[in-house]
Amino acid sequence: MIQLQQLSVTYPGAAQPALLPTSLSFQQGELVVLLGASGAGKSTLLRAINLLNQPSSGELLVEGRRIKSARALRRHRRNSAMVFQQHQLLLQYSVLHNVLLGRLGYYSSLRTLLPMSENDKMLALQCIERVGLLDKSLARVDRLSGGQQQRVGIARALAQQPKVILADEPVASLDPATARQVLTLLHDICKEDGLTAIVSLHQLNYAKEFAERIVALSAGEVMFDGPLSDLDESLLSNIYQ
Repeated sequence: MIQLQQLSVTYPGAAQPALLPTSLSFQQGELVVLLGASGAGKSTLLRAINLLNQPSSGELLVEGRRIKSARALRRHRRNSAMVFQQHQLLLQYSVLHNVLLGRLGYYSSLRTLLPMSENDKMLALQCIERVGLLDKSLARVDRLSGGQQQRVGIARALAQQPKVILADEPVASLDPATARQVLTLLHDICKEDGLTAIVSLHQLNYAKEFAERIVALSAGEVMFDGPLSDLDESLLSNIYQ
């Protein structure tokens, strides 16, 4: 479905690549955890998958095709919804308003100046219901807890009707109980809808609980790619050294 072929990322002015040449593929419906310490390259890899980070070398293929046009890039990003660590919500606006932002990829720039359609509003409410916040639909986001705000972020991602959800440290700022609830919700929704989920984490215990496949990174290099059962203590020590 999505393939990285010797893709690397070097940020402007950086002496070393943030992501060394990497070849990976991600299939429909799998739940992959990108595992590693802070600075390992997880976020860089995740953001390269939907080209928020442009490759310095190599290429990205979607369904075997290169993304060659602005239209194809827009479609790819619409199909690859992001869930962020710091939520990236408009805190002074309602839950419904924030979730409706997930529909903007389906509108032209001019059309975004007009109110959203009733169909989109119904879809947004359905997404809000799926994350258990229907009674908060008209509440301002800044009046919600951190866990509730992350649920809004998941609902916004679902409103895109994506094929892939890219979650960048989605529970890093949450307490353990809330973090487990959010990851369980994300896992269950992706399984129900057959979505691919690629989630960056640094907590090994959550990776053990939710991942079907681990891609472990250290210093911008993929050190391991496979099932958790094959990830031994020696390799973990190298990843977290």
